[in-house]
Amino acid sequence: MWLAINGDVYDVSKFAQLHPGGAKVLEEIAGRDVTEEFYELHRHDVLVKYDRLKVGRLQGEHKQVSTGCKGVPFAEIPAFQGQESPFYTESHRRFMEGMQSFVASELMPGAAACDLKGEYPSRELQRKLGQSGVMVSRLGPGPWSSEVEKLGLNMPGNINAKDVDYFHEAIAHQEIARVGLPGFVDSLGAGYLISAPAIHHFGTEEMRKTIFPSLLRGEKWSCLAISEPFAGSDVAQIKATAKKSDDGTHYIVNGVKKWITEGAYSDYFVTAVRTGGPGNKGISLLLIERGDGVSTSQMKTTYSTCAGTALVVLEDVRVPVSNLLGKENEGFKLIMYNFNHERWFICQVLLGQMRAALTDAFMWARQRKVFGKPLIEQPVIRNKLASSIAALESMQSYSEVLTYDMGKSKNGPVGDRLAGPIAMFKYQCTRTAWKIADDTVQILGGRGVTHTGMGSKIEGLKNFAKYAAVYGGSEEIMADLAVKQAMRSFPTTARL
Repeated sequence: MWLAINGDVYDVSKFAQLHPGGAKVLEEIAGRDVTEEFYELHRHDVLVKYDRLKVGRLQGEHKQVSTGCKGVPFAEIPAFQGQESPFYTESHRRFMEGMQSFVASELMPGAAACDLKGEYPSRELQRKLGQSGVMVSRLGPGPWSSEVEKLGLNMPGNINAKDVDYFHEAIAHQEIARVGLPGFVDSLGAGYLISAPAIHHFGTEEMRKTIFPSLLRGEKWSCLAISEPFAGSDVAQIKATAKKSDDGTHYIVNGVKKWITEGAYSDYFVTAVRTGGPGNKGISLLLIERGDGVSTSQMKTTYSTCAGTALVVLEDVRVPVSNLLGKENEGFKLIMYNFNHERWFICQVLLGQMRAALTDAFMWARQRKVFGKPLIEQPVIRNKLASSIAALESMQSYSEVLTYDMGKSKNGPVGDRLAGPIAMFKYQCTRTAWKIADDTVQILGGRGVTHTGMGSKIEGLKNFAKYAAVYGGSEEIMADLAVKQAMRSFPTTARL
C-alpha cells in the first residue's frame, strides 16, 4: 500500500496494521494522493514522525501545502508581522528566531510523547535548557547576566546576555508556551523560575558561588515550596515549622507542602516555614536540599504529570542555619518580593498558549471543509475568530506597555507601584484566556476536547486557563489587590 502526501510517496504496507483507524481505512485510499484527507485528520508532525516510510516523490510534483505557521495572520507577535513598534529591536528579532529554532529542534520532537506519558524532563534536556541560555533568558534582566560568559553558556540568537531585557524574557516564555502542552511547558521551569532568583537575591555568597551556577547550567533544578493544604493565597497561615536544634546549628523542619510545581524532581526547595509566632511576622524562608526526611509524591491534576506537581512531606529535616534566606522571621516580605514578576511571567506563558491555540484554530478553519466549503466561510466562525483575535491582541498590547514600564521603573517589577497594575493584568489575562479557550474549542469541535491530534493546543489552553486563574494569586485576589492598590493614591478630597 502506497499513498502520496504533499507529493511524497509513503509505503504504509506494514504500518497499516498499527494504524489507529485500522488497516481498512488505508486500503481504501491506497494508490492515491491523499494530501487533503491527511490534513483533515492529522497535524504535519505525524509526517515528520513517520519520515522513514517515505519511498520517493511523484514526478513533477511540488509541495501542495506549506508547513508551520509562518505568514499565518496573528500567528506571531504583531511587531514581527510588520507592525511598527517602539519596543522591539533587531536583538529581539534574532532572539525570537533563536528561541523558535531551539523549540523546534530540542522540544517539539519529544514534547507530545513526554506530555502524554507524563514523563519528567530528562537531566539531558535540563542541561540543554541551561547550556543554551534559555533558562538565564527566562530569568530576565539581572545580575546573573554577567555569569553567562564565565559559565560558557550560549544565548538564543547569539545575542549579548547583558542586552537581555523584559521583552527578551517575554519572548522566551511565549515561544516555549506555544508548544501548547501546559504540563510539558510547566516542566521546563515553572517552579525553577520562581525559586532560583530567591537563592541569588537572598542567599549567602557561598550559595551564589556554588548552587546558583549549577542552576544556570541546568545541572540542578529548584522549585518554590510555599503552598500547603492549610494555606494557599493566605500565605501568612502556613503551618510548616522550623525549630533550631539544641546546639543551634540546624533547623529541624516538619510540615507538608502541596501543589508544588516541579517538586517531584527538584534538587532544592525554597521553602516557607514558621520560625516565630502566628501571622506573617513569624515566617522564614529556607533553602532545603533533597535528602533525608524530604519525600515527594506525584499529584494527579488535570494536566500532565510531567510537570511534577508534588505533595512534599518534610519530617525532621535537618537544615543548616546557613541555608536561611534573608533574616529569620522576615521571610514573608521575601515571598512577596517575587510575586509581581511571577504573575507577569504566568501571563507571558498564557499569552503564548493563547496565540498557539488561536493560530491552530485559524488554520483549521481554513482547511476543514463542512457542507462542501471551508469552515471559515461560515460567518459565525469568522465572528468567533475576530472576537478572539481582538481579545488576544488587546492583551498583547497591554503586556507590552506594562513590560516597558517594568524596564523603566526604578525598582522594576518588584516596586510597590506596579503591584496593582500587574495584578490587574493577570486578572484580565486569565479572563481573556477563558474567552479564547471557549471560542477555539467551539471551532475545533470534538478535536478541541481531545488531548492529542489536531486540537491538542486548544485542549491544552482549555486546561491551563484555570491553572493560571488560580496559581500565583487567584483572579479574585488579583482584582481586589488592584483596586486596593489604586485606593492608596485616591485623593481624600475627591467628590463627584
